[in-house]
Amino acid sequence: MKIAFANPGLPTTGIVCVGVLAGRKLTESAKSLDKQLKGAIARAVKVGRFEGNCGQSVSIPAPGGSKLDVVLVVGLGDAKSLDALALQDLGGRIYSAVSMSGSATVSICVDAVRGCKLGAGDMAAEVAFGARLCSYRFDKYRTKEDAKAKPSIRTLTCRGAETAKARRVFASHDMVADGVAFTRDLVSEPANILYPETLAREARKLSKLGVKVEVLNGAQLKKLGMGALLGVAQGSIREPRVVVMQWNGAARKPGKGKDGPVAFIGKGVTFDTGGISIKPAGGMEDMKWDMGGSGVVIGLMKALAGRKAKVNAVGVVGLVENMPGGNAQRPGDIVTSMSGQTIEVLNTDAEGRLVLADVLHYCNERFKPRLMVDLATLTGAIIICLGDEKAGLFSNNDELAKAISSAGDSVAEIVRRMPLGEEYDKMLKSEAADMKNISGGRGAGSITAAQFLQRFVGDTPWAHLDIAGVTWSKKDAPTVPKGGTGFGVRLLDRMVADFYEGK
Repeated sequence: MKIAFANPGLPTTGIVCVGVLAGRKLTESAKSLDKQLKGAIARAVKVGRFEGNCGQSVSIPAPGGSKLDVVLVVGLGDAKSLDALALQDLGGRIYSAVSMSGSATVSICVDAVRGCKLGAGDMAAEVAFGARLCSYRFDKYRTKEDAKAKPSIRTLTCRGAETAKARRVFASHDMVADGVAFTRDLVSEPANILYPETLAREARKLSKLGVKVEVLNGAQLKKLGMGALLGVAQGSIREPRVVVMQWNGAARKPGKGKDGPVAFIGKGVTFDTGGISIKPAGGMEDMKWDMGGSGVVIGLMKALAGRKAKVNAVGVVGLVENMPGGNAQRPGDIVTSMSGQTIEVLNTDAEGRLVLADVLHYCNERFKPRLMVDLATLTGAIIICLGDEKAGLFSNNDELAKAISSAGDSVAEIVRRMPLGEEYDKMLKSEAADMKNISGGRGAGSITAAQFLQRFVGDTPWAHLDIAGVTWSKKDAPTVPKGGTGFGVRLLDRMVADFYEGK
């Protein structure tokens, strides 16, 4: 779908969308169109329970006296509530309402609204951003889908003042949307198509944007001593990979510590059977998206490079397939991590933390970053705690935790901070090695997983996002169609922009 911006004006064909504020107050465009249609809009909004509230809409098909296909009247709610998120949701709802209409074009009239803190240009950009996010579809394998089952809208035009500003703001948003869409694509791919080698190949595509991409193969990982990651991979015929992505967009070269890059680390288990500790068959097909953390990191690096973020950033993802082959890791095996710490593997389905252990240590030792944020579909326990609505946040640094929480609130990717503590760390004590990979008890599963990861980050400011509940959605939201969500790309892009870019 092409997204365009145009000066104020009413189109004569296609679909036109106008807004009405709470209390049935017509915007200027709605008034102008109502006059052309001889009061059709005013009559329509008086029917039923339409009050102009957020989420409400009225459709007027083929209005008399015009060549328009449809007039869509949408409720804007109270002017004071029209912030960026509300406008993005509005754009998503408009797209959802018209996408299957059969019409090829839709024009959205965006008027400056007294009481709204955003001007017409910013408003138009946010509406367009929401529509772009909503328009995502993963349909590459639908070879016999009827044309009528596909979206018909080919061009969406936001009409209003400040078109130059709208284009400028949207250009940056569009790059972030590209990153979100890339992540959604990766998460949606089946495991016979996307495995460590092919996922690494997808990450290599970022080199076209100026990202330096390195791919480490199994032999290199063995030489580095990544025994924890290699233990997970040894049951599969698919060789593991670690992908390192560097974007140096700051004016200064990356240094170390406080002058080091911001680093993002992702769990990339391209399919997780559970290994010898095999999962139940029901729902196992969902484990194609157990690489969601790596997908977010790759999409984030695409977004940062696409909008030429003024920051030095590193993304490192560990890619493995967890299979119960003849050479698979067994419960009770002891592996030596790259850090030298030994791990007793009591459950081979607690594999993501083993992958991250080596990748976190590698990133920390090589790049000496100013901070590290890892993302992983790590535990089912976080879903029991927070459901499918929020991600779990664990951190050793209050400043970093606050930055992530603030950014999440700004983009409606909400996180909730969870505790860490010595009492939980003691639950990982092993009688045979430096630690075990699960506590062995039923409680605090997400916390002990985070405590395990903390053992591999040293003193570096670090945060862990457990995104098991938010990586995939079985229901539609205004800007997030059901399926892969891309949760984390917008959050971390905003965190970088608000707290670390240009600093």
